[in-house]
Amino acid sequence: MEKFTKLTGVAAPLPIINVDTDMIIPKQFLKTIKRTGLGKSLFFEMRYDDDGNEIEDFVLNKPAYRKAEILVAGDNFGCGSSREHAPWAILDFGIRCVISTDFADIFYNNCFKNGILPIVVSKEDLDKLMDDAERGANATVTVDLEAQEISGPDGGCVKFELDPFRKQCLLEGLDDIGLTMQRGTEIKSFEEKQKAAQPWLYG
Repeated sequence: MEKFTKLTGVAAPLPIINVDTDMIIPKQFLKTIKRTGLGKSLFFEMRYDDDGNEIEDFVLNKPAYRKAEILVAGDNFGCGSSREHAPWAILDFGIRCVISTDFADIFYNNCFKNGILPIVVSKEDLDKLMDDAERGANATVTVDLEAQEISGPDGGCVKFELDPFRKQCLLEGLDDIGLTMQRGTEIKSFEEKQKAAQPWLYG
């Protein structure tokens, strides 16, 4: 998993509440078990019309936001079903940080497992960041995970809280497999002892 330390990029505004995982990545795209290739279908029903043409008014189709790396979203982001394809699609599009006042628990947890930083802020701070994000090409925001700060284009700063363990995992680029592999020596030692004590289990 790629490390997350400091991110400076364009922030796209999505002032919609209750964006569920079916809106993030509709069910017809859940057949794949690959984490790549889903970015083009992110927010599919909002990005494209019935003929597959881009809807110009949708934020990620606007020239200023096509390479957005940060998403500033409305309340209760990621609600609905527990599909891990939702963070996969967000990450594959190029977004590594989502900021909102509230996230659905399963989506929130899945973000950390995929190298995405979900940040919870107050309604007042979200309004400030949404205003920053609505500046188009000038909507450049810096997210400093180590300092737990978000800096806007005018130099304003928003602090955020984060569980220390999750923070450390992102800083070191450790998902569940990476955390397990840190115990590689201990695991190997256990397996060797187990094989010596119960060889019939190993054929």
